[in-house]
Amino acid sequence: MLERSIEVSRLAMGRLRARWWSLRGAAIGPKVGIGAGCRLEFPSAVRLEQRVTLEDDVWLKLVSDDARLVLGEYTFLGRGSELDITTPMSIGAHVLIAPRVFITDHSHRCRAGQPISRQGCDAKPVAIGDDVWIGTGATILSGVTIGNGAVIGAGAVVRCDVPAAEVWAGVPARKIRDRC
Repeated sequence: MLERSIEVSRLAMGRLRARWWSLRGAAIGPKVGIGAGCRLEFPSAVRLEQRVTLEDDVWLKLVSDDARLVLGEYTFLGRGSELDITTPMSIGAHVLIAPRVFITDHSHRCRAGQPISRQGCDAKPVAIGDDVWIGTGATILSGVTIGNGAVIGAGAVVRCDVPAAEVWAGVPARKIRDRC
């Protein structure tokens, strides 16, 4: 009985956080849940479709005026995941993103002769299709498209496109098999 009360309380708090984000300008669908400690930059550039769930400490870090983020319905982001975005990014429906996943659409320039902090960034959009599973601690780098039904193994570093219905793992990530 106590466990049920705690779960109902957690659900209610998650929905209240979602309501707060919508008051700040985010487009929030029905039954969205947002965990404790989640952070959001530029709320007006974010759309979370119905039943999106963000576990505790997720950071939606939109760092430029051009950044936009859409999370499709029934998408789940695990605890401590971070999306670091400067361009429009879309993540499809029914996507499972495990804890501590890092997704970015930009990288710093690093030419000799000038401090890296003054060189700016190069950005290329990231797109993730529907029915994708990204394992714990994976990193998705700029310019990557992950096709529908793909699976990314835990700890993988993805730096090139992943076709639909393939399983990729490793550093750097490579195809290990087709999804059966």
